[in-house]
Amino acid sequence: MAGARADIGVFGGSGFYSFLSEVSEHHVSTPYGETSAPVVIGELSGRNVAFLPRHGLSHELPPHRIPAKANLWAMREIGVTRVLAPTAAGSLQPHVRRGDLVVADQLVDRTSGRDATFYDGPETMHVSLADPYCPDMRQITIETARATGVEVHESGTVVVIEGPRFSTRAESRWYSNMGWDVINMTQYPEAALARELELCYCNISVITDYDAGVQGVAPVSVPEVIKVFNENMGRLRALLTAIVPALPTERPCPCATALQGARVGR
Repeated sequence: MAGARADIGVFGGSGFYSFLSEVSEHHVSTPYGETSAPVVIGELSGRNVAFLPRHGLSHELPPHRIPAKANLWAMREIGVTRVLAPTAAGSLQPHVRRGDLVVADQLVDRTSGRDATFYDGPETMHVSLADPYCPDMRQITIETARATGVEVHESGTVVVIEGPRFSTRAESRWYSNMGWDVINMTQYPEAALARELELCYCNISVITDYDAGVQGVAPVSVPEVIKVFNENMGRLRALLTAIVPALPTERPCPCATALQGARVGR
């Protein structure tokens, strides 16, 4: 892995690789086992960017089997300090439409049993996740979207379900009635683990469907999700391409010092 360095990481599939130059593939060993796939590093606008498909090369990993700890550790191991995390997601509100992009600012964890911390003893750290997404990266993403003419919802709460099944209508109505905007299966524990490693982390949700509890719509289906996501791949790639050079190397945000004061005991 000699010479394999990047300062920006992206969790995304092979569809994102095409706009990189001088691409190389790297196997990064971690204390937490294998990553979802080899890390691909390439250059974009003078910055080294690392890509990792969270679901594996052939989408063989369901959401609850993604090795999130290995994936985040590998990113940090190669020098990444900022992570862009685009995802396919469902809408819980009628005004959040198919094809919309949402820059999430909050999440609700409804998963169960996932390996969600690097600090499971004997060292104990209580890391704040009050604001789970990097405020500086969110602002840069929103401003870049405005400047490039890409319309985005500038905030939104994503509820993260265990999967791999979709929600029942009753569950979906509950999430919608709570006022939550977006539903997804991968944002937790990714966001929490990134914070524990003092990495900046930003989500861009691509709305592919309405969830089952949104009144008057058919239940979500896999073909629909894939179709809408692919239709919006170009717009998402264009936004990511514009965001990368806009990210500063300095990090005055709280993410960079998240572990200060979090240790319990000595």
